[in-house]
Amino acid sequence: MYLHLGSDISVQTSEIIGIFDIEKVTVDKYMNEYLSYCQKNGKIYYVSLDMPKSIIVCSDVVYISNVSCMTLRKRFKNITEDLI
Repeated sequence: MYLHLGSDISVQTSEIIGIFDIEKVTVDKYMNEYLSYCQKNGKIYYVSLDMPKSIIVCSDVVYISNVSCMTLRKRFKNITEDLI
């Protein structure tokens, strides 16, 4: 199954490690270090140029999306409920 992150971007749900609210996690020292590391290594992909609202950490890349984490979580929940 795939989760739509915004624009033309969808990722396999099995690749997703976590979905985070950008305002809440960017105040954390360790998350900032991780994002800096990813940025230096070309592992961050911006889904849109609009105001970022969520961070989606996948196994090989980090997506910054303008879709809120609550909307993404609802989409994910709808996908997983369809499997049951």
